[in-house]
Amino acid sequence: MFGKLTISEIDELLAKQVVGRLGCHANGVTYVVPVSYAYDGHFIYVRSFEGMKIKMLRQNPGVCFQVDDTRDFSNWKSVICWGVFEELEDKSNRDAAIEKLHSRPLPLVSSETMHVSPIWPFTDDTEQVHGVVFSIKITEKTGRFEKSAEVEFYAS
Repeated sequence: MFGKLTISEIDELLAKQVVGRLGCHANGVTYVVPVSYAYDGHFIYVRSFEGMKIKMLRQNPGVCFQVDDTRDFSNWKSVICWGVFEELEDKSNRDAAIEKLHSRPLPLVSSETMHVSPIWPFTDDTEQVHGVVFSIKITEKTGRFEKSAEVEFYAS
C-alpha cells in the first residue's frame, strides 16, 4: 500500500533522522550531498565547511532537502522539503543553531562508518565549532510511504 504522510508524520520523520540529502543548483549544475542536520519544526540546521555546496547555496539559496527511513524495498517513508538557505553569521543565531545540532537525538546503533567521533557531534564551546552554520527555512514539504501487507507498519 502506498500513501501520503500527514504533516505530523512528516515532522516526526524530519525530527527523528540525523542525515538528509541536500539538493542545490547554480550555474547549470545540480548537486546533491548528504548532510547531518537538526530540525526544529520550521527550520533545518546544518554545519558544514566551505566547499561546493556552500558556494552554490550562496549563489542560489533555493534548496531541496530529502530524508527517508527505509526498512526494505516495500516498507519505507520519505519526506521532501523545499526551502531557502540562510547563512547564520550573527553569533546568537549561530549559537542557537549549534545548540540544536548538539542536542538532537542521536541514533543508538552505530557502525564502522556511522558513529559518534571525537569531533562530532560538537563541543559545548560554540567558539570551537568551525565552519559555516546555516538554516533552511522550509516553505513546502511532502511525504510518502509504502507498507507491505505482510509486515506490520514499523514504529515511527
